[in-house]
Amino acid sequence: MKRPEIVLVINAGSSSIKFMVFSMADEMMLARGIVERIGLPAPRLRFVRHDGRRVDEEVSVGSHGEAMRLICETLVDAARGVLKNIAEVEAVGHRVVHGGEKYHDSTLITEEVKTSIREFSVLAPLHNPPNLKGIEAVESVLPGIPNVAVFDTAFHHSLPPAAYLYAIPYDYYEKFGVRKYGFHGTSHKYVATATAEYLGTRLDRLKMITCHLGNGASVAAVSEGKVVETSMGMTPLAGLVMGTRCGDIDPGVVLYLVRRGMSPDEVDRLLNKKSGLLGVAGIGSSDMRDVIVAAEKGSEKASRAIWMFVHRLVSYIGAYHAVLEGAHVLVFTGGIGENSSYIRERVVRKLEVLGCVLDAEENERAVGRPGVISTANSQLKAVVMPTNEELMIARETVAVVTGAG
Repeated sequence: MKRPEIVLVINAGSSSIKFMVFSMADEMMLARGIVERIGLPAPRLRFVRHDGRRVDEEVSVGSHGEAMRLICETLVDAARGVLKNIAEVEAVGHRVVHGGEKYHDSTLITEEVKTSIREFSVLAPLHNPPNLKGIEAVESVLPGIPNVAVFDTAFHHSLPPAAYLYAIPYDYYEKFGVRKYGFHGTSHKYVATATAEYLGTRLDRLKMITCHLGNGASVAAVSEGKVVETSMGMTPLAGLVMGTRCGDIDPGVVLYLVRRGMSPDEVDRLLNKKSGLLGVAGIGSSDMRDVIVAAEKGSEKASRAIWMFVHRLVSYIGAYHAVLEGAHVLVFTGGIGENSSYIRERVVRKLEVLGCVLDAEENERAVGRPGVISTANSQLKAVVMPTNEELMIARETVAVVTGAG
């Protein structure tokens, strides 16, 4: 197929569709937006063009299909759209959280692929079903346009068995797929590639630790462009302290809580929705910015939450430095990683033993933009690199469609 020039990127949630449109000739973002509260009271459309013009209005949409139709109408609206005709969209890329062991790369969506996404819903029950709804919505509104699935798990397919297997009987892996899969792969891949370009070094010559730090957070050890270890596991619950997720926890705690009378669903909600910064800081917010403000005002619990976050992250960085037999670069990305010089300072200050020394002035400057925040003579270079998962999905979509025949 010919190379798509205009690509629509879709990230469908249970009650929302985030979208972005790119002109791939120069990888320019033409527009982005979200339809939220689909099927709920007071749904809204928020839409921003490349020139800054905004739309924020209540709309009437009861399904993902109706939301997708609204998105297309908005994109071609004579007064506020960015396209003359929706036929200008030549391909659509979809974020799909879980591709299991079957999909190591992004792939053109077929009936077989949709069946697989549905089957993998048992591994990602909160994400794959709405991702599939987004795909079906596009197929109904834009029939005949190629759709590409870009899997969060795909970049982690290079994990070796020593990293992805759990120390339980092997039968559980063979029969039920119980293993580490890893997530945030699209972000880790983007920042690994972008950081190599920024430093003027080939990706296959670098060993780096990429830290995606946001409401969800994960770390990956990337050797010569391939993931050799990552912090999230069979589900996105494992690893770092997150906004509402506990991260690593003794499995015995789950058994203890169940034996104390909590149901599995109650434990699930506790660990996924009520823990992390939200649970520890005790201020009613999972936003690191709010937690930092509370800590600076003297909240002991908020301060404790910050140091738990930092401690867990530093522990992973140290471990992955050893796994890589010495890393060259440490990368910060995601909402916290890109914007919180406060958190970055507290992390990097603990890494001097690894040869990573903070440049305090550069750390303050590198807010929401690329920058090296370690001193020139640091053995382990610390870099801030804003992620762009949507652009990565668009690039993957172009590659798949162009190579499809």
